[in-house]
Amino acid sequence: MSQAESFRNEEFAKITLNSISDGVIATNIQKEVIYFNPIAKQLTGWNETQAKGRPISEIFHIINEFTGKSLENPVEHVIRQGCECIRAEFANHTTLISLHGTQYGIEGSATPMCDEQGSIVGFVLIFRDVTQKRNLANQLFWQANHDRLTGLVNRSYFEKKVLDALESAKVENKRHILCYLDIEQFKVINNTCGPRAGDELLRQISKVIQEQIRSADTLARIGGDEFAVMLHQYNLKQATTVAENIRQAIEEFRFIWENKSFGIGISIGIVQIDCNSFSLESILSAADAACYAAKYKGRNRIQVYKADDIQLADQREQRQWSLEIRQALETNRLRLYIQPIVSTISTENRDFHFEVLLRMVDESGEMISPGSFIPAAERYNLMPLLDRWVIENSFSRLEREFSRNQSLGTQSLHSSIYAINLSGASLNDDYFLDFLTQRLACFKFSPEMICFEITETVAISDLNKISMFMSKLKKLGCRFSLDDFGAGMSSFSYLKTLPVDFLKIDGKFIRDICQDPTTCAIVQSINYVGHVMGLETIAENIENTQT
Repeated sequence: MSQAESFRNEEFAKITLNSISDGVIATNIQKEVIYFNPIAKQLTGWNETQAKGRPISEIFHIINEFTGKSLENPVEHVIRQGCECIRAEFANHTTLISLHGTQYGIEGSATPMCDEQGSIVGFVLIFRDVTQKRNLANQLFWQANHDRLTGLVNRSYFEKKVLDALESAKVENKRHILCYLDIEQFKVINNTCGPRAGDELLRQISKVIQEQIRSADTLARIGGDEFAVMLHQYNLKQATTVAENIRQAIEEFRFIWENKSFGIGISIGIVQIDCNSFSLESILSAADAACYAAKYKGRNRIQVYKADDIQLADQREQRQWSLEIRQALETNRLRLYIQPIVSTISTENRDFHFEVLLRMVDESGEMISPGSFIPAAERYNLMPLLDRWVIENSFSRLEREFSRNQSLGTQSLHSSIYAINLSGASLNDDYFLDFLTQRLACFKFSPEMICFEITETVAISDLNKISMFMSKLKKLGCRFSLDDFGAGMSSFSYLKTLPVDFLKIDGKFIRDICQDPTTCAIVQSINYVGHVMGLETIAENIENTQT
């Protein structure tokens, strides 16, 4: 090859390297820079004149983006491997520090340059700016693992931390503590002052808790007003002290909103993670049970989980029931039954009155009564899901019966009444009334066939709200029954406010009606007042002919 051709080839190679979008730095065998393209100049902050002849380690300074520690220059890795090293990729999370201190996320590789005899004569670094790509990935990672309102890690990420702690406990015999925290008075403030106040309260509370723990510990928001703390390598005594500090800090904290001051409390459940811990689910269940026990014992206190504590065992059983309920909803293991409400006066079946009952089937096919799973549904806020399931399936069944009777020319179904229980959680759901009106409009049977049962205690908890709820559905034709009547201290006083059709007398009076004259008199008075007001009375718990 002539000297002119060699020069042209060299110029062509230089033009090519200067045109590519990656940074390119070439060094000699002494690791001194001999070539520098424009992108390398842009990213490192060095110009070609400054860089030539300088050691590559001085020009190309890289660190780990998370730890900030300096990383080995890729050229050093190539030197150790020799010409057998085809390419040395940069480590993940590599950051380049420019001459002026600007940081760039980069990725790339180092490659040896070997002559015809296989001897290394220099090295080539090729790298590209991935700052924007990495920032986007980090942002997506952050959003997937953090709560947007408080900035704390979310439940999913926290559960990974618990699994890590469980592994270190089993492998390295280390001990950790999980604290489950439930904020008291949150719902009161949220309902009184609105959701903006509730959001601000959660943000402020998270900062108060964060100030009481180490930076090495993990604080997460795992639910609406529920938080969790992972105290790494703590024993129970140390953790109890930290939990008490959190409790006191929350107790002393005052939430100010629109010139109103609110006191806050917190209940904390504590469970130790050690080599005897079984699983993620068992740890979370134990912590949740301990927290609930703290609330049950008076709130604003701390409860350490102990496996032999009967009360805590009951709480854990309820948590298991909550999981069973969710699975039953997903796998269609709920069943509806009807129980007749029979007149004691008329023997003519001019009307058919039934109460819709809910049952669950376990995985072995055994039927489970509501007394076993409803308490757990109430505690874990699953009643709205169950109520909606009952309504949807009851309405579907009634429509099928309605269509069948129409085809047979039978009208008996029109005079039937089906009583469906509604929970307090559903009645307090702002969207539940819309759900009911929509479902009633979708089905063809008459709304007069539906009677909604509301317990007395729920009705008086927010008399105006419940009264408006009932009035709107009464306009559509629905009826209402006041369940467990007589349980309250002033049952008669609000009967004029609530537009009910039936009174269901609390079963605790009915059971003793034959043995206790006072109880019998109470039932007589309820029955009399009900009839004066034009209401029909229904007795619960009729278990024998005499009653």
